[in-house]
Amino acid sequence: MTATTSLPKALGHIRVLDLSRVLAGPWCSQNLADLGADIIKIERPTLGDDTRAWGPPYAKDGAGRDTSEAAYYLAANRGKRSVTVDIASAEGQALLRDLVKHCDVVLENFKVGHLKRYGLDYDSLKAIKPDLVYCSVTGFGQDGPYAHRAGYDFLIQGMGGLMSITGERDDLPGGGPQKAGVAITDLMTGMYATVAVLAALTHRDRTGQGQHIDMALLDTQVAMLANMGSNYLNSGKPPKRWGNAHANIVPYQTFACADGHIIVATGNDGQYQKFVEAGGRPELGQDPRFATNPLRVQNRDVLVPILAEMVKTRTRDDWISALEAVGVPCGPINDLHDVFENPQVKARGIAIDVPHPTAGQVRLVRSPMRLSATPTTQDVPPPLLGQHTEEVLREVLGYDAARIAALRTQGVV
Repeated sequence: MTATTSLPKALGHIRVLDLSRVLAGPWCSQNLADLGADIIKIERPTLGDDTRAWGPPYAKDGAGRDTSEAAYYLAANRGKRSVTVDIASAEGQALLRDLVKHCDVVLENFKVGHLKRYGLDYDSLKAIKPDLVYCSVTGFGQDGPYAHRAGYDFLIQGMGGLMSITGERDDLPGGGPQKAGVAITDLMTGMYATVAVLAALTHRDRTGQGQHIDMALLDTQVAMLANMGSNYLNSGKPPKRWGNAHANIVPYQTFACADGHIIVATGNDGQYQKFVEAGGRPELGQDPRFATNPLRVQNRDVLVPILAEMVKTRTRDDWISALEAVGVPCGPINDLHDVFENPQVKARGIAIDVPHPTAGQVRLVRSPMRLSATPTTQDVPPPLLGQHTEEVLREVLGYDAARIAALRTQGVV
């Protein structure tokens, strides 16, 4: 891959053979790509990654027409090279085994045991490259009674407990379980997989030993319950849904203003007192029912309606100005137009324009990782299907034009 910057890349020495598709695996490989790794994305001829067709919306060309690249696909595939290979053919399997010899990492999210029939499982590839880091991403992991089940983000949010604690209280209008607005289990699994791959590479560099990483969506979902999981394990009581409130802190929730909504997040007693003083109700800060956070949690059903009446008398911007002036954490509830117009978001350059071969350019969200010596790079667009097949076979494997043409004729690539 031609370098697009002279700055050093943290993972510029790493090459990843990416057999994953949809979101959890591609999110991991995009993180590695942002850090400078060479990601060779293996896709099915003609069809490619499922998410290429998960539109609308699609990227637009200069005339405003839809391209073939769905916005969903664009979100998770920046910085990669696309190679089409028929993984079900013996020739395609042999080609991938050749590529493995030149790679540091294999990333895959096939069902448990699926790749063994192709000789592309960890044990088979370890025999070819003993120091290989091989990361498998599945719904339920490589063992256990559910290992052979397919896992999907929505299902895992339900099975893993997230939906039991997300959504409005059952006794309030709109109460009931609710999934997150993004595929949070997939994304967090991709993030954990990124950390695990980096740890395994560090171990390899120190010892020369590769290893198999077993990442499961269900494991990740249970782990990311964090304090809610700990609350249950230490009390024996399953937490319930609190909507936009907090189980352990009061007030830490949304409030309706005269013209919209705000979030107020008082993390300590001092901030609570400043909140009610700013609202003209200083006596609520001294009331023995509400003086400390544990008391406010116990008496939330009395306190919150009082605070709600206090807040709705003033506008959103008035409240934000008043609370920011006294150091009470607060903020608006923005839609995505507001998000990308936010001056802080703009100042940080989070939305970026990346050149694209068919759309001219596409708007993407930059990596949030900011490294001073080895900054991330986001100037390589998500690839077209098979865009780099010849380039990779020529540069990495040394195949000549005749051999590549023969593979195309056979339908291998």
